[in-house]
Parts: sequence; C-alpha cells; structure tokens
Amino acid sequence: MSARLKRRVAVDFPAPGSAEEVARLLANGADSERVQTAIVLAAQGDIRKIQWGIKEASIDWRDVLISGGLADQDWAETLDRQLGPERPAAG
Repeated sequence: MSARLKRRVAVDFPAPGSAEEVARLLANGADSERVQTAIVLAAQGDIRKIQWGIKEASIDWRDVLISGGLADQDWAETLDRQLGPERPAAG
C-alpha cells in the first residue's frame, strides 16, 4: 500500500485499530494502488464496504473502479486529487 493511500485510510477510518485493519484487508485483497483506492473511496469510511469491495474486486475489479470513481480516463488525476500527488522516493 502506498504511503499516500495509508494517509487517506487513516483519515477515513479514524477509530482505534481501524486503519490497520483496513490496510491488512487491502494488502490481502488487491494489488494495485488504483483498485485499493477505489475500494477505500467507495467504502466512505465503512469497514463493511471495504470487505464488499475486496470481494467484488476478486470477481470483477472494473466494478470497484466504477464504484470508487476511478474508471474514467482521468483516473490518475482523480487519484492525485483524492490522495495527493505521489512523492518521489528519498535517496
């Protein structure tokens, strides 16, 4: 999971232990930042919707992209708007 997505998860899931649980679920359920972010955006802070998104992504990840608003051609710009720009790796 990218650092910027971790920051977003911490904001959307502020209850103690929630962000860590969401990160664990996403790590086991989706590989790409785009799909993981779509799941988080579609969940709107509801951990049950995270579980739905992971299950749905295993069936057809395109449905998750639609639900999370990342299915259109401008998905990269939307991703940056939602998470902030990627920061270059130090070193």
